Amino acid sequence: MLTREGVLHSPEYWFEDAQNELYRQVVEFMERENLNQTELAQRLGVTKGYISQILKGNFNYTLKKLIELSIAIGQVPFIHYKPIKQVIEEDAKPRRSKTSSVRPERKRRLKRVAG
Repeated sequence: MLTREGVLHSPEYWFEDAQNELYRQVVEFMERENLNQTELAQRLGVTKGYISQILKGNFNYTLKKLIELSIAIGQVPFIHYKPIKQVIEEDAKPRRSKTSSVRPERKRRLKRVAG
């Protein structure tokens, strides 16, 4: 079984975290602009399937595509680097749950990874 520290050392965890944040940003944009997936796809000049992939988490984007999509929804990605030791220490402290904006399928995967 993987420990929480092991999970935090996993590139997959951080990739999922970035995907989850993109998901949250896109959903907030859609709600704010009162758009469905088809309307969002038309506004961004992409296919509905592309939007569906993003919302399902089946999207392995390049950094350039992440930036383009972020700007298209009126956001800019901000990457902040921290020493992993600091992240592990902060993670061990009690805090409020952020699971409300986690895609349902990611919740299941995180439970499986964390054991």
